[in-house]
Amino acid sequence: MNRLRLRAEGGFTLIELLVVIAIIGILAAIAIPQFSAYRRRGYDSDAKSAVKNMATAQEAYYVDVNTYSSTIGGLTARGFKQGSNLTVATTPTQTTFTAQATVTAGCTAATGVHTFTSSTGLITSTACN
Repeated sequence: MNRLRLRAEGGFTLIELLVVIAIIGILAAIAIPQFSAYRRRGYDSDAKSAVKNMATAQEAYYVDVNTYSSTIGGLTARGFKQGSNLTVATTPTQTTFTAQATVTAGCTAATGVHTFTSSTGLITSTACN
C-alpha cells in the first residue's frame, strides 16, 4: 500500500495543469496587443524617418538642379532609400515640395500617413488606429 501512495504523489494533478494553462493564457492575452502596438510604432517611426530623408534628398537635388525632383529616382541618386513597408511620394513646385510616406504594413484599421511640407518644415501625421 505504501508503494502505491508514493507513486501517486510524484505527478501534477489536472487542476494544477489547468491553472498553469490559464495563467499562460492570461499573460498571452496581455502581451499580444502590446506587441502589435510596438510594431505599429516601429512602422510609423520608419515612415517619419523616410520623410525626413526624402526632404534631405530633395534639398540636395535642388542644390544640383535648381528645382525639386518629381520622381523618386532623382532622389535615389542623392542617397534616398525607400523602405520595404512604405509607399513614398513627392509633389514638387518650383519653390516648395511635399514629401509623403504611407505605411503599408502593420496597420489594420487605418493607414499611417506622414507628410512633410517644405514651406512649414513640419511633419503632419495620421497615425494608425
